[in-house]
This record gives sequence, C-alpha cells and structure tokens, in this order.
Amino acid sequence: MPQTHPATDQTTPTTTAPTPPTALSLEERLTLIDAAMTVKLDEAKVAYEVNTAHIDTEPVDLADVVTGLVDTGPAPLPDLYLTPVAALLQRAHHRLLTDGWCKDVLIDEDGARCMLGAIRAEARGDRSLEADAAAVLLDAIRRQFGDDVDSVPSFNDAHGSARVPLRMLDQAAILADARGL
Repeated sequence: MPQTHPATDQTTPTTTAPTPPTALSLEERLTLIDAAMTVKLDEAKVAYEVNTAHIDTEPVDLADVVTGLVDTGPAPLPDLYLTPVAALLQRAHHRLLTDGWCKDVLIDEDGARCMLGAIRAEARGDRSLEADAAAVLLDAIRRQFGDDVDSVPSFNDAHGSARVPLRMLDQAAILADARGL
C-alpha cells in the first residue's frame, strides 16, 4: 500500500545554501600555478630524457667552438641594395641608428654622426662614392622639402632629432636604387 505521510527516517531538505569557498589572493593563485608548472616541467624533463636517451652524442670540445671573446659589436647588416650608392646610403642609415645622430659636427665626442659624417664613414675613403651618395641624398631632401635646402649639412643641422634625417637617408637609398646608382 502506498505511503500517505512522509517517512520519519527521511531528512527534510535544508534551505540554507552551502558557503562558497573563499577567494584566493593573487599570491596564493600564483603559488598554486607555480607548483603546477613545476610538476609539468619536471614531467617534460623526464620525458625528454627518455625520448633522447638512445641518441649517441659526442662530447664537444669548447676550444673548437669558442674562437674569440672580443666583443666586435653587432654584425653588419647585409646590403639590401645591389647598387653601390644605395647600399652606402643604407649603411649610413644603419650607422646613425646604431652609433647615434648629432648635428653641428661630423662626429661628436660620443661617436654620434651627422648624415654626412655617416656617409663619409661608410664610404671608407672613396670620395667619388661619397659625393654620389651626398648628391642623391640632397636630391631626395629637395624633392621632399623644396629647393630652399642648400646642403645636406644645413638640412641635418636644422633638425632637433634624428627622425627626419633617418627617414631621408632611407628615402635616398630607395631613390639611388631606382636610378641604378
């Protein structure tokens, strides 16, 4: 026969909700994540060692690898342009980026150079190449800023930062390349 009243051994549901877990602070969360990542990295290390245990390797003699400890600075960039004047202008642009830009002198006491100083340094004594690069640079400057500009040094000295002179060296390299110079 069906039961018509509740059984006494059944508990009545409570109306209070369970308390939510307390929120972890940032430090506690970072500590938990650090522990989990450490476990994963340890597992990956073991898996790498197991997967590469069969590979035969020969010891490396450091004398074969280390050829010199002299800091020679950054490696020169490969020429983006095949033509000599365009390549020279690109190298001058890179020199201003790496050594710094200055105005009122070819080279300052810190080693920074003006536009013409960078061209002269990268021409490495080839006065003809230097003159061609300066002429293309002046032409690029006049195309952008008008015929009022009388020389590369006066243009360089008229600016307070390297932004415009660098842009003009880059544009002059493009122009020289287009002309096949």
